[in-house]
Amino acid sequence: MGIGHYIKEIGRGKDGARALSRLQAADLLGQILDDSVSDLEVGAFCLAMRVKGETPEEMAGFLDAVHARLNALPQLGSHAAVVIPCYNGARKLPALAPLLALLLCQHGVRVCVHGTSTENSRITSFEVFEALGHIALSNIDQANAGLSIVATEVLSPALKKLLDVRRVVNLRNPAHSLVKLMNPCQGSALIVSSYTHPEYALSMAQTFKLTQASAFLLRGTEGEPVADARRTPQMDFFHGGSTQTVQAAQAGALQSIPDLPETNAADTAAYIEDVLKQKREVPAPIALQVQHILQALKSL
Repeated sequence: MGIGHYIKEIGRGKDGARALSRLQAADLLGQILDDSVSDLEVGAFCLAMRVKGETPEEMAGFLDAVHARLNALPQLGSHAAVVIPCYNGARKLPALAPLLALLLCQHGVRVCVHGTSTENSRITSFEVFEALGHIALSNIDQANAGLSIVATEVLSPALKKLLDVRRVVNLRNPAHSLVKLMNPCQGSALIVSSYTHPEYALSMAQTFKLTQASAFLLRGTEGEPVADARRTPQMDFFHGGSTQTVQAAQAGALQSIPDLPETNAADTAAYIEDVLKQKREVPAPIALQVQHILQALKSL
């Protein structure tokens, strides 16, 4: 066993590295998640992939390995769940992914939010949920047909460990993309995902198509998969290997700036409560995102 022979292929530098097949990628990451390789090999894998970059085939293989080992949330009912990965948190703008999740719940949608803190200096969506009185699950058996909030370490301690390598080497690795692509639920789901840089939009789109995932992709708000409350981003829907742009990006100058809260969890939670109680209007881009997601669910 061991992954040295894979590292030899992917670690030849940007121009000399060779891509792995889907099966090879699944075997490589499977060994890492099974904790059957050394920390030195894990570090070499992370750095090699950071230099080389991941192909859609490799990402599909990595997802195969993750899905085979997840403590997936049980299927509840016959309808698809909406999956919202929250890993970036808020720095300059409030973390409004909880608002998106709770608006969908108001429409009777089952929502699964998963994530963990990857940025020490940011306010996480989990902190906002806690301020709203919604506590994360301690085990997957607590999942329900409404809102389930679950930490990555509950779904996969090994995946959480791989994410935490970033705290040592200060560089992202494939795990940071995988968590935004994976389905942590048994049964069908619509993955609401986001990207921060255009190159990730392309690679994520290719992976969604290759794996024939049902997904909703947009440029997120500071990396969180919720529409920027100030300006509507492009939104794309993936299903069965095909894609459709369901919302064009807003062009031109902003006509007005919405009254948004401070980024701290308490103020963000108070703002979300006001919106849910209709004391404030739902920001137009987020309202559009909710409607597009509801429409997409009809196709699943």
